[in-house]
Amino acid sequence: MCGIIGIASKKLVTSNIIQSLKKLEYRGYDSAGIATIVNGEINEKKCAGRVENLEKMLFKSPSSGNLGIGHVRWATHGIPSHVNAHPHSSDEVSVVHNGIIENSNELKKNLEKKGYKFKSQTDTEVITFLLTDFLKDFDLVEAINKTLKTLNGSFALGILFKKYSNIVVGARRGSPLAVGYGPEENYLGSDSYALKSMTNKITYLEDGEVCLLTNNKIDFYNSKNKKINKEILTLSNDKHTAEKGDYKDFMSKEINEQNITAKACIKEYVDHLRKDINLYNFPINPLDINKIILIGCGTAYHSCVTAKYWFEELTNIPIDIDIASEFRYRKIKLNKKNLYIFVSQSGETADTFAALDLCKKNSVKTCSIVNVVESSIARSSDFVLPIHAGPEIGVASTKAFLGQMLVLYILAIKISEIRKEISKSDYEKKINDLKKLPDLIKNTLNYCQDNVPIIAKDFLKAKGAMFLGRGLSFPIALEGALKLKELSYLHAEGYPAGEMKHGPLALIEEGLPVVILAPKDRYFEKTISNMQEVIARGGKVILLTNEDNKVIRENVRFTLEIPVSNEHLTPFLMTIPLQFLAYHVASLKNCDIDKPRNLAKSVTVE
Repeated sequence: MCGIIGIASKKLVTSNIIQSLKKLEYRGYDSAGIATIVNGEINEKKCAGRVENLEKMLFKSPSSGNLGIGHVRWATHGIPSHVNAHPHSSDEVSVVHNGIIENSNELKKNLEKKGYKFKSQTDTEVITFLLTDFLKDFDLVEAINKTLKTLNGSFALGILFKKYSNIVVGARRGSPLAVGYGPEENYLGSDSYALKSMTNKITYLEDGEVCLLTNNKIDFYNSKNKKINKEILTLSNDKHTAEKGDYKDFMSKEINEQNITAKACIKEYVDHLRKDINLYNFPINPLDINKIILIGCGTAYHSCVTAKYWFEELTNIPIDIDIASEFRYRKIKLNKKNLYIFVSQSGETADTFAALDLCKKNSVKTCSIVNVVESSIARSSDFVLPIHAGPEIGVASTKAFLGQMLVLYILAIKISEIRKEISKSDYEKKINDLKKLPDLIKNTLNYCQDNVPIIAKDFLKAKGAMFLGRGLSFPIALEGALKLKELSYLHAEGYPAGEMKHGPLALIEEGLPVVILAPKDRYFEKTISNMQEVIARGGKVILLTNEDNKVIRENVRFTLEIPVSNEHLTPFLMTIPLQFLAYHVASLKNCDIDKPRNLAKSVTVE
């Protein structure tokens, strides 16, 4: 959510800022803007809508300058508009901001009493005027720190000053901010991805820290105005490309990359020659684990729900799952013999990071499963298990979800083996089955290309849709419903099929699309009985199964087949048709596939 870029250089920066903002579009946004220092004055350009609108504005009215900040905004305070877009500037200061200032109303009243006149409805504008006010009496670093101490909430800031016309300032509390090092220019970015095309040398600001960038120097300060040194990290060279290639959009590319994701992930963790899973330096001896708590938001939460079934089946460890935004506010009884696992695609999810921070402050053992190894959650965890999915640009997660589930499944198998709760032969069989997974996924992808598009037409006139499953199919039903909501804006709900008679049955009516997830497992017959209840009430059933039985397909509108596999692997295969379904429904409705309305890739505010 929201994205910041800042550049201090010897050459003109506008073009590079625009290109970096385009790389931040995946975060989700509704307006864009840029500010540069031109002839000693702040030059601000901004607009509602996409970065391309800003680019057109700059083409008609160019903005020069070798120092600048840019922003893509996701609205929190104030509607998406030109006035509310960032940057927010006074005569002396220009600010871009990710996060939320919780005491902005109180600060605004005090600043208005001093004569400051606000133009926007945002919380960000108070930062601009606070800095302007403190600069009357204090030097640059002290004025910044006094401003930061006045603010309640979370923020990452990029700041320009008229008086200090060769400096870009960055500051953070809660929201991530990265600093990049380049030849005769230096950079500020809300994540490393926006900077990666310009540099692979990165430093991350910690809470309360401030950085001052010129074209040839970067200084860091702590909250006590003292200079500090920071470690410079070298970003890993990603083998995956972040270009669309021959695909229409990033989401179709990322759906079709899932066999590659699975292969890369399995290669990292599984030694097929030794028939073993590599898991070194784990933060807690699996023999000593009293309980595992799995924590995530949205799609990551669904991967946790799926993993609960695997851990409970393969180990004797009690398993809890929790939504991060609920976990952090409840009176949690943290235990040093528990393992707390945090799942996040971006590694910057605000609620998940806050839940992790709560655990760290109480000295309990933490593990993170993320796609971005340089992220805040990864850096703050005792142990990190990367999913190796490569860049995922589409806002609605696809290959990262598969990667999260795969790492959790691999972890469950290994912990079970260490605790001797699985036989050696079963352990080796599961490893052999993992080797087959990429090809099973590829076969499923090929099948869906031809068979899903025609089904999508049935959803165009529907008032909503329902997804039903049992056991491991239930969390995939949740994820299928979420994907349809995210991409097509069609109301959809996922339920355990056994809960039909406890409420959801009232929603079934003539023509309602109902997706039934019924692989051949221990729940199969009961799920088919639930399907018959839907058919009897006029529901339009789309059956997803790996059982070739003509009798059960009677009165079924469409049947989608996935390959037969180890029962534990069916979630990976069932996910794919549901992703394609959501994609094609959204495509028929002309929705913005990669950037669904109101949503963001990296949720960095509560």
